This record gives sequence, structure tokens and C-alpha cells, in this order.
Amino acid sequence: MAEPTMRAVRITGHGGPEVLEPAAVPVPVPQPGEVLVRVGAVALNNTDLWTREGSYGRPGDPGALSGWRGPVDFPRIQGADVAGRVAAVGPGAAPDLVGRRVVVDPAVYDGDGPDANPVGLMGSERDGGYAEFVTAPAARVHDMTSSPLSDDQLAALPTAYGTALGMVERAGLKRGETALVSGASGGVGIALVQIARARGATVVAISSGAKLDAVRDAGAHAVLDRAADLPEQVRAAAPGGVDVVLDVVAGDLVRTGLPLVREGGRWVLAGALGGYGIDFDVRRLYLHNISLIGSSMHTPAHFRLLMDMAANGDIRPVIAAAYPLDQAAAAQEALARRTHVGKIVLHP
Repeated sequence: MAEPTMRAVRITGHGGPEVLEPAAVPVPVPQPGEVLVRVGAVALNNTDLWTREGSYGRPGDPGALSGWRGPVDFPRIQGADVAGRVAAVGPGAAPDLVGRRVVVDPAVYDGDGPDANPVGLMGSERDGGYAEFVTAPAARVHDMTSSPLSDDQLAALPTAYGTALGMVERAGLKRGETALVSGASGGVGIALVQIARARGATVVAISSGAKLDAVRDAGAHAVLDRAADLPEQVRAAAPGGVDVVLDVVAGDLVRTGLPLVREGGRWVLAGALGGYGIDFDVRRLYLHNISLIGSSMHTPAHFRLLMDMAANGDIRPVIAAAYPLDQAAAAQEALARRTHVGKIVLHP
């Protein structure tokens, strides 16, 4: 009997959108403890672009072509963020998962505990969801059958909202504090605005002129135009300074923003859209007891908390556009233009 095949889009090497190639590939077989998920929607992330481009560098060699955590085993099916239904289970996985609507936690962790760190990512270190089917460990699929969110909204959660929640948790953001959010119109930025607002924080968000209203609609108390004088705008919006900076931009923002952080404040970095080479006055850090925190995605405990929020409809991801799977290259080009607000998804 012929091996069943499925439609997928793979990258065969690092490069531009042209390296995204549609292909007919074997349907993956769930291994012991795994499930097979029929993909309903898969969301795009900046990590898709950077993995495709090889932009992550390596320790000691920042210019090296690399995936999220090292060399990519090509060909690789991209796509970290999957929502769909369980189609089959491997040996040892619960049979009653079949037919359940699920979200896949895309992280590959360094252990089994609730506070394990992510050391790999679906779509980079293992095949992802730019396909009709994908396998995942049964322990990493979360039953969202009763969630009021659509498949598109559920697919928007894992990387963007997981990263955002990891940042908020690592910052220890508390009710009544003031949070400054950079890159607020992107997938992680919108998630940060929504989660920080749900925490009871005062949210001051940075975006661009055409997107200010959409960021305000997402829950920001004040929205600042990144093209204008940012320190002046922050001082006007938060005269007493900010407690927490939730930053996916880095670059020059760190230098200009550190003096705006209150004594004992926290600056959490989870991206470098503005550049990874940072020049700042370190005295502003240690003289004011400010913590500079690196945050990479989420822990299993963070992800469980996120799924609880999604099951209750406490967060509502914004969907900017949807593309069919065979237009993955066009979808990634749209993501790279950054003219949208919210998440772009593919429909296999």
C-alpha cells in the first residue's frame, strides 16, 4: 500500500521567500507518547523569517547562519503555532484525545518540570505546522475544545502570547504598576498590551502613526508614536516613571529609555527588532537597582496559564489576515513589511 502523503511547505536552506517550497511529503507517524494533529490554522511569527534567513547567530559568532538554537536540519517544515484536531495517537498516548480541538505548545524543553526552559522550537528544531498534519508530544497538546476562540485565534497564541506571558511573569508585573510596551502593534506587542492590561497594570504602548488606534483598541491606556520624541512622550504619559519595560525592540530604546525606569524597575528583553548591538550608560542600571532580564518564550507553567486564559476567553487575539498554505511565501513577505496589526495565519 502506498504511503499516505500530505501537502507541506518546506525550507531547503537559508535565504529569502524563494526557499519556501511546496511539497508532497509523507504524513508523519506519531511515535510513542505522541499525537498526530490535523492542522486547522498555523500562525506566522518573526521566528519564521529569522529561521528561514538564518539570522539568529551563534555564541561567539553573531553573524553565523543559524536557526533558533543552532544549525537547521534541512529540509524543514516551518510553523511553530498550530491549532487543529487530534487525528491519531501513538503508543502510550491517551486514545480519548482523538477528535479533540487542541493547541500545541511548540517549545522543546530542557526537562520535564513546570519551570523547564525552551531549548528548541517546532518549525526550527523539529518539523512544524506549514502542513496538513504535524506530530507533537501528547504532553504538549492542550485541549481547547470548549474555548470560545476560533482556530485562527488559538493558533495566534503559542509563540506570541507565550512569549508575552513569559515576559510578564519574569518581570513580576503587578496590579497598579506602569508597564511600557515596545513594538506594540506586532504579534507579541498586542499580546503584551492585552496581558498587562488584564493584570491590572497601566499600559503605555509604543507604535507607529497608522497603528495607534488599533493598539489603543487592544487595551493600551496611552499610545506613543515612535517617530516622535519618545522620552518626552513617556514622561507625559507616566510622570512618575515606569515600573516595567516589556521590550521586543532593543536597539537605541534601551539607551534612551533606561533613565525613565523607576528605582527597582525591571526591563525585560525578548527581541531585537531595533538592533542587537546596544550602547547604554550602565550607571543607570546599577545605581537605580534596575534589573535587565532576558526572556525567551515561556515555561510549561506559563503555557498552562495561557491556555487557561484562552479557555475562558480572557484574551482575544487580533487576526490581521489569512492565506492558503500554498501562499506561505506571500504571507511571510506580508509579515516582513510590518504594515499589519495582529497575527497572520495560514490555512492548510
